[in-house]
Amino acid sequence: QVQTVESGGGWVQPGGSLRLSCTAPGFTLANYDIGWFRQAPGKEREGVSCISSSSGRTYYANSVKGRFTISRDNAKNTVYLQMNSLKPDDTAVYYCKVWVGPYEYWGQGTQVTVSS
Repeated sequence: QVQTVESGGGWVQPGGSLRLSCTAPGFTLANYDIGWFRQAPGKEREGVSCISSSSGRTYYANSVKGRFTISRDNAKNTVYLQMNSLKPDDTAVYYCKVWVGPYEYWGQGTQVTVSS
């Protein structure tokens, strides 16, 4: 069983920044594709960004392109989501997902609140 652990969420004013972290104790993330998703109250979960394990290629949703950056530090077994120029619409619970073959593993999420 793989369990991802998200951290780094919190409250920030519009225009601010946060960096989310995703780890997986006892499991090597470097070998797998990782994605960040978010779910706002009353809305469906949506994909935000993902990073390939093999090529390092990244993907961003149009709503965050140019503001968010996904990266991985394999030595720390951690995937990051740097979020800049945050907007109230970015308020959501952010989840990290790892794809392991046909399976998907999620964490409990971390709350991000953007408000003045």
